[in-house]
Amino acid sequence: MHYQAEPYQEDKLVRCTQGVIWDVIIDLRKESPSFKSFFGVELSATSRNALYVPKGFAHGFQTLTNEAEVLYMMSERYHPDSARGVRWDDDAFRIDWPIPNPILSDRDRSFPLFVE
Repeated sequence: MHYQAEPYQEDKLVRCTQGVIWDVIIDLRKESPSFKSFFGVELSATSRNALYVPKGFAHGFQTLTNEAEVLYMMSERYHPDSARGVRWDDDAFRIDWPIPNPILSDRDRSFPLFVE
């Protein structure tokens, strides 16, 4: 689950242009009534739907088809020093992922558990 820390937080618009993905966002805004809550939705090329990811949310997805293409539009440039992440399977969020044991990048596998 990826995000950028202040002062480079970003809004995102995510769309699946080929295949199907399960897309998830987590509210990491401590002052929010939905703090640590997640929202998941299936995005597909067929449905042509998109997901808005506000500043202060972490974002990640699982590919549900052999081939998928994802298009991002972001409000901020990538700042490597502000890049952060939390584990996709952290019990703090209790996300119900469709694939229980996904293939992960080394970077995603190394993200820490969430600490308030």
